[in-house]
Amino acid sequence: MAKGPILIELDDAAEAPSVADAPPVPDMQDASQGRAMQLAAKVAARRPSRLTRWFWGLLTALIGAVVSVAAWDFVTGLIARNVVLGYAVTALVAVFVLVMLAIALREAAAFGRLARIDHLRHAAAESRADNDLKGARDVADRLVALYRGREDTRWGRDRLAELRGDQLDAASLLDLTEQELLAPLDAAAQKEVEAAARQVATVTALVPLALADVAAALTSNLRMIRRIAEVYGGRSGVLGGWRLTRAVLSHLVATGAVAVGDDMLEPILGGGVLAKLSRRFGEGLVNGALTARVGVAAMEVCRPLPFSDRHRPKTSRVVRNALSGFLSSKS
Repeated sequence: MAKGPILIELDDAAEAPSVADAPPVPDMQDASQGRAMQLAAKVAARRPSRLTRWFWGLLTALIGAVVSVAAWDFVTGLIARNVVLGYAVTALVAVFVLVMLAIALREAAAFGRLARIDHLRHAAAESRADNDLKGARDVADRLVALYRGREDTRWGRDRLAELRGDQLDAASLLDLTEQELLAPLDAAAQKEVEAAARQVATVTALVPLALADVAAALTSNLRMIRRIAEVYGGRSGVLGGWRLTRAVLSHLVATGAVAVGDDMLEPILGGGVLAKLSRRFGEGLVNGALTARVGVAAMEVCRPLPFSDRHRPKTSRVVRNALSGFLSSKS
């Protein structure tokens, strides 16, 4: 039996495939599309079907009925066997029900705060469009009342009270209110966006586990949106936070904004550089950029006044501030 390599001669060497003609690796083709962020956004924004909502509603009602009947039978049977122990368990059940009611009231209050901010934003937009000075003064008063208990807005409230009498039209009063009350809050919210973008970019670049980047992107964006709402005074509970997240991501998905390429990262990297990076590093940059875009949209949704042209944050600048630190940490 012959030893050594076996050579197979081709009949026509000119027809042999060239390595240069081979297509690129599939993962590299998708590196600039932000797969993790797109998937996370679609998961969060997806609205369940009516049949699914009926299923979960009926299942929750059925489980609640079964648990209530079982608890009632358990407590009454325990009281029949041992009065002292039975009433002690009854007291525990009563405390548990009170805690559940407190949680429900907190969720209702969270929805109320979000609705209050939403009404303020619409009233401000209408006052600016109609040049309604009386309406703008009402918006300013309501905004001052919203932030009355916060120390970080005390200086802005004092400045607004000092200067608002000199404003003779709705636009100038709303601009002054935005400058004095909301500019510091905008800076705090932007820091939250930049921190979340860096976190998503780092996890995507360093953790090779399947779906880990999707989980990191979803949890980081949920936390970022909740903190942005808290910055602007719209503290949300569990249900309110999820509803707010769906509103932000649904808008981005509907407008096609959950997509990014070299154009958004060009201020940081320069054109065409993204395609030359490693797949994980490039995916991390893109997911971080998409997180920044989600954060800017969350600022617009959670803010009690619409952004004026002067104060509107530029997504490219937020991306540059967020990912510059990420790039310096990797260099």
